[in-house]
Amino acid sequence: MSISENLKNISSSLPGNVTLVAISKFHPNESIEEAYAAGQRIFGESYEQELSQKQRTLPTDIQWHFIGHLQSNKVKYIAPYISLIHSVDNAKLLKEINKQAAKNGRTIDCLLQLHVAKEETKYGFFEDEFEEFLDSEAFAQMENVRITGIMGMASNTDDEARIREDFKKLKSVFDKAKATKFKDKDYFNILSMGMSGDYEIAIEEGSNMVRIGSAIFGPRQY
Repeated sequence: MSISENLKNISSSLPGNVTLVAISKFHPNESIEEAYAAGQRIFGESYEQELSQKQRTLPTDIQWHFIGHLQSNKVKYIAPYISLIHSVDNAKLLKEINKQAAKNGRTIDCLLQLHVAKEETKYGFFEDEFEEFLDSEAFAQMENVRITGIMGMASNTDDEARIREDFKKLKSVFDKAKATKFKDKDYFNILSMGMSGDYEIAIEEGSNMVRIGSAIFGPRQY
C-alpha cells in the first residue's frame, strides 16, 4: 500500500483524542510530501541535522516534533522552530532548552521522558527523579519551557503483559503529576507512548499521542 493509504488506515483507526506523530526519520522529503498531501501535519525526527534540512525545504505549516535522544549542543539549532520536544531525559538538557528558547523569544513545549523499560539502553528520568526535579528550585526558575506531559517507551519485548505493565506505569505517573504538580495546568495533557509495534496497546492503556513510522512509511530508506 502507498504512504497515503497507510496513513488513512491508521488515522481512521485512532480514537478522536489520539494525536498521530508520523515518524519520518531516514525517509526522504518525497515521502513526507506524500503524507502531507494526505493531510498529515505533525512529523517526528530524531537527528538535528536531518531535521534542520527537512525543516528548511518542506512546507512551513508542518509541526516538527523531536523524538530522539537530544544532545545539549544541538538544542540551539532546533530552538527557533521546534513544536514539541518529546525526549527531555535530564535536567541539564531542559536547562539548555530553556536558555535557547529565551534567546529566541519563545516558550518551547516539552515532554519529560520517563524510564520504565527493563533495558538500560533507554533514556529518561526514573519516577523518583521525575518528582524530585519537578519540586526543585531549578525547575521553578525555567520560564521559557512548558512541560505539557510525559513520554516513555515500553520494554523491547514480545511479552504483551510486560509492555502493558510499562504503559500502565507511565499512565500512573502521568495521572499523579496531573493531580498534583500540574493540577491547575490545562496544558499538561499529553501522554506520548506507543510506536508502530505497540501503539494499539498503548492507546488501551491511556496514550493520547502515538509515534508511528514504519507502519506509515515502510522500511527506512536511508
